[in-house]
Amino acid sequence: MCRNIKMLFNFDPPATDDEIYAASLQYVRKVSGYNKPSKANEEAFFQAVEGVAISTRNLLNSLETNTAVRNREAETEKSRARNAKRFGN
Repeated sequence: MCRNIKMLFNFDPPATDDEIYAASLQYVRKVSGYNKPSKANEEAFFQAVEGVAISTRNLLNSLETNTAVRNREAETEKSRARNAKRFGN
């Protein structure tokens, strides 16, 4: 759906509130079609962002896994390598 939303589960350290808010904002932008809502829609837009953020935090706190915890720096390097290969940078 939205490639800008990053995976947040199973990282050490856990996802921050800022990361969850950013993912929630991207999701609501995608679903609503608004990058920045009009004044008339601003309250509903940001209530939706907060609601998605709360649900996301609850989901992340509820999930369980048996796999090893991911390292953010290692995952970032893997992503950069994939992008370099894909885009030839």
